[in-house]
Amino acid sequence: MDEVLLKKIQQKIHDSISNQDDIKELIKSLSSIDNSQSFALGIIVGRLYNTFFYQSKRILNREPTKQEFDDFLKFIESKKFDLEHLW
Repeated sequence: MDEVLLKKIQQKIHDSISNQDDIKELIKSLSSIDNSQSFALGIIVGRLYNTFFYQSKRILNREPTKQEFDDFLKFIESKKFDLEHLW
């Protein structure tokens, strides 16, 4: 995965961890929709997925390749512990 893209994704993980209160507020306001823990993870995963595709287009000026997406999935898997312990 492109180094600049990887740094942007790492920053988004840091932002998600740093902005727990904002995420918790959103979860609280919508928690009746779904189990709050699953919903919280969905919000975070959505943000990361969006960041990956947006930054790929912005930085690389193209859609990410299958290999880059696989690298993204491996990277997210390596951060699973951090993401599971946000709440």
